[in-house]
Amino acid sequence: MNEAGAYPTIVALSSASGRAGVAVVRISGPRVRFALETVAGKLPEPRQAVLRRLRDGDDAIIDTALVLFFPTPASFTGEDVAEFHIHGSRAVLARLLAALTALPGVRLAEAGEFTRRAFEAGKLDLAAVEGLADLIDSETEWQRKQALRQMDGALGRFTAGWRAKLVEAMSLLAAELDFSDEGDVGGPLQEQALMLAGDVLTSLRQALGSFGMGERVREGFVVVLAGPPNAGKSSLLNALAQRDVAIVSPIAGTTRDALEVRLDLAGLPVILIDTAGLRDSVDPIEAEGVRRARALVERADLVLGLRDIDSAPYQIADDVPVLRIAAKSDLPGKVLSGELAISVKSGEGLTELLAAIVERLGKLDQGEPALLTRERHRAAVADAIVALERAVRADHDQGELLAEDMRLAVVALERLVGRIDVEDVLDQLFSGFCIGK
Repeated sequence: MNEAGAYPTIVALSSASGRAGVAVVRISGPRVRFALETVAGKLPEPRQAVLRRLRDGDDAIIDTALVLFFPTPASFTGEDVAEFHIHGSRAVLARLLAALTALPGVRLAEAGEFTRRAFEAGKLDLAAVEGLADLIDSETEWQRKQALRQMDGALGRFTAGWRAKLVEAMSLLAAELDFSDEGDVGGPLQEQALMLAGDVLTSLRQALGSFGMGERVREGFVVVLAGPPNAGKSSLLNALAQRDVAIVSPIAGTTRDALEVRLDLAGLPVILIDTAGLRDSVDPIEAEGVRRARALVERADLVLGLRDIDSAPYQIADDVPVLRIAAKSDLPGKVLSGELAISVKSGEGLTELLAAIVERLGKLDQGEPALLTRERHRAAVADAIVALERAVRADHDQGELLAEDMRLAVVALERLVGRIDVEDVLDQLFSGFCIGK
């Protein structure tokens, strides 16, 4: 903040960097109106795009651009905000930024500073800010839908509802204590309070149950290629990635370490991992690769268990989700029951394999996009659940203790949306944003 107690005015490129047809420069803060009048002339009408010649401090023309003005408080940051839609030339951008930052009280924005101001102005809660970050980073349709729901405040609305019920429950407990002759004797108000806490507890458990799916959509479903050496795993990885990711060789044991590639399969974010051939080996490097492969199989969302069509299948544990594949189907051999035959060489079965992967992963979907998508969300909800379980299952009727457990649950929920104890989270989160966001 400056000496006057107001935030400095910040400016940055908000569109992608590099040569483009149009670039968008955003400016926010108390000096926006002054900057507009200095660079673009008369202040535009709010939220109406106008065509203006932009001029620098020497009155030289910078560019002809569309200019928009969003007065406080009806703007993204809650401050006065303006946008300059200029031609996407590096020279034009550099000249405009130089002209704006030459004005007193105006500086270049830091990473995520616009969004941080929106958070501090109450325009977004922390969960919505995280949703915005995920939306910017989204690469698949499922990620887009989930992030958009978060950015629109779904988790914040649920959290507000949970908090309101718990506050009501604490009020009932306080009233019971105030009007009871014996403060440690439960009554009808205490029963109502515990019913409210029980309702919130049920809803929190449902939300927590969606966390695994939410995390997978955000990070990517893990699909592991597993099987004995020379089963065609690396060839299949290259075919699905549509580029040469792994070295393909007739020599057994070529793949020593896990190779990852990210794919968009019908909107599903997938991390496809090629692994070392599963076999016993005296080579310490290959043995370590096999150990890592088995560890990946154990945590995979789906394992593509490959075998060469003329060889025996490799046994994978029954509790592992497996899609069994007979590879190299262009060669002589027998397809076993429950197997999908594929040939990377001829392309046979690849379309059917992709459809089968999407179907198997799609069955993990629980309908609505998940509410909880980050470990921070899971931890906060888990803390609230522990506190409420303690209250609901209590073998006493002491209102003060019950109210304290409910208060602890409220504190956990307030961490969820960023009302308290979030400075470290904010610093890490906003540092990951682009400069103009």
